[in-house]
Amino acid sequence: MTVAKASAGRRGASVRSDVYIEIERRDAGGIEWDIRSKVDAFFSDTTRKLLADGLDQFGIEHARVTVEDQGALPFVIMSRLEAVVRRLVPDKTVEPWLPEAESAKEESDRKRPRRSRLYLPGNEPKFMLNAPLHQPDALILDLEDSVAPSEKDAARILVRNALIHLNFQSCEAMVRINQGELGLEDLAFIVPYGVQLVLIPKVEDASQVSAVVEEIERLSRNHDRDEPVWLMPIIESAKGAWFGYEIASAHDTVVALAIGLEDYTADIGAQRTNEGRESFWARSQVVNAARAAGVQPIDTVFSDVSDMDALMESVQEAKSLGFEGKGCIHPRQIEVVHRGFAPSSEEIAKAKKIVLAFEEADRQGLGVVSLGSKMIDPPVVKRALRTVSLAEMDGLLSPDWREE
Repeated sequence: MTVAKASAGRRGASVRSDVYIEIERRDAGGIEWDIRSKVDAFFSDTTRKLLADGLDQFGIEHARVTVEDQGALPFVIMSRLEAVVRRLVPDKTVEPWLPEAESAKEESDRKRPRRSRLYLPGNEPKFMLNAPLHQPDALILDLEDSVAPSEKDAARILVRNALIHLNFQSCEAMVRINQGELGLEDLAFIVPYGVQLVLIPKVEDASQVSAVVEEIERLSRNHDRDEPVWLMPIIESAKGAWFGYEIASAHDTVVALAIGLEDYTADIGAQRTNEGRESFWARSQVVNAARAAGVQPIDTVFSDVSDMDALMESVQEAKSLGFEGKGCIHPRQIEVVHRGFAPSSEEIAKAKKIVLAFEEADRQGLGVVSLGSKMIDPPVVKRALRTVSLAEMDGLLSPDWREE
């Protein structure tokens, strides 16, 4: 099936860093261009050349092409054109049009800090471009709740090209996929192209995790991917909270277990409050499930982006319950989240003493760690080592503190 006309991208005075492309297929006459650009004529010519190369790649010889460019980067233009072509021929296999692979990402591992993760709508390029400058621990390119159903096909392509092209700097590259079969289809657009962690929404049993693992393994084999794709299931229902441990331990690529309280409170028929009494059991359940499975417990987002004091209270409560991180929906929340999860001066001072005692015992070949007359258990040493690591990462402790 071929449709006569299709479009993709966003248009309008408030749009930034995006492009609207409309293609009307014709039987003859070559390519007729109608390009309007928010930037100068030089970039209009550059955009036209890029689009002409794309049309040639996709085999489109006769069409009227309407373009409204709001300062889109080449990887965005390529994403939007590919989306239009896929909509023109929805029953035909369309080869991906990939940008230059310029993405820079730090190597990820299962134990890396995930204090903050900033959600970015997967169909909004303007939010992606400078997001690493805010220095969250992770950036989430979201394909689920922030993307309208009619735009999920276009968002997949944009997210794929962002993974290939953008410099994530020190941020872990995460993608939240959709639920069920749609989410499994999302994986083909991200697993071969550099995603480091996949968030699985609304997980209620371990089989949902297993289905994602199987598809990731298949795609990794087919595309010669050796590095793992880490998983973060999100608990968003009463049933999911009940089976938290089974979900957290479903596979060894699960590195964190998160909770989403908007859907959870709706599921149990309660109003969500800042105090959180209605979700105390579920949050405790997620922490215990995560700790029992040896993965990181990650708290929900805080929805009021204007109340930093309330956010700090929420972070401190999350820390007191045992959570290690929290979702962010606005860049201004990141610094508060990092500060809230940072160890206090008293915690740092105590941890330093324990770490020094542990290292001295290790040098002497002793199997027992003692601080003064008190024996230090291994879990206490483990917690102290993590506190010191966090303090160093937050700049609260010099890497050379032992010499100092």
